[in-house]
Amino acid sequence: MDESIKIIVVTGPTATGKTALAVRLADCFGGEIISADSRQVYRGMDIGTGKDLDEYNIAGRLVPYHLVDIADPCYAYNLMEFCRDARLAVKKISAAKRLPILCGGTALYLNALLSGFSLPGAPPDEAKRRELRSKSVDELDALLKARAPGLFARLKDHNNRTRLLRALEKAEAPGRTPDFPPLQLDSLVIGVYFPRKTVHERIESRLDARLKGGMIEEIKKLHKQGVSWERLDFLGLEYRYVAEYLQGKTNYEEMREKLLIKIRQFAKRQDIWFRKMEREGHVIHWVPEGNFEQARRLVQDFLAGKKLPEPQLQIKDIDYGK
Repeated sequence: MDESIKIIVVTGPTATGKTALAVRLADCFGGEIISADSRQVYRGMDIGTGKDLDEYNIAGRLVPYHLVDIADPCYAYNLMEFCRDARLAVKKISAAKRLPILCGGTALYLNALLSGFSLPGAPPDEAKRRELRSKSVDELDALLKARAPGLFARLKDHNNRTRLLRALEKAEAPGRTPDFPPLQLDSLVIGVYFPRKTVHERIESRLDARLKGGMIEEIKKLHKQGVSWERLDFLGLEYRYVAEYLQGKTNYEEMREKLLIKIRQFAKRQDIWFRKMEREGHVIHWVPEGNFEQARRLVQDFLAGKKLPEPQLQIKDIDYGK
């Protein structure tokens, strides 16, 4: 069994400045960043994913990072591969007597690592994926109804091609666990907290900056380099809706408004994941507005083996309806 490895996790909803905080902590404590972002693994997807590599440079000191720019956008990097790659990165960083800092908002990835990589499933069958992608929405819907009636009944949007494909892949994946042992982690999870209204404002500001900063041109370039419209649809909200705009399916104003709504809905789903993690026993220390000094003290005490205070804020206790 592996010895327990101390690791810092910096997370939070989209557009809250997670990377900036994680990099400052890494610079302060001799750490290296492991990205837990399901899209920053892809080369050429920079503006749309917020992959600002300049953030890793502090006063001329480059903070090392891992799991960024490791896959071609035409390749479907998956959760099991993240589990394998993140585990290797954690062990490598720890063996070098440095501090692993996992940073990102892909809650599924974070939960997988913190839960000990206990994951069902199997690597993707690319031949089967190509076969499914050649079918129409109606054909996919009929297949799902025939092969997985339970999933068919639970699926809310039967006109959503992406969700139909994912449901079929889930239904047909042979169940097994990964062939690597669990990783023993002693983790401190720090969340960057802003009120929801502020998160919504930050999302809008960031979206407009990305649209003005070349995101549309980036996605046009990816398509010219061979990334299909269909594949772009799988690569996240920005790539899906800008691709629709580039195909003439919508105008600029409609595209921007739809993206803004969808990204805000995505932030809400992240919030639901964090609530779920808290209810399952994961302790998350939420730091208001990414306060560096508060986060630094938490990390300092954690590494010194001191007892940490109870979190002053828990997302699961916030009622946004009030």
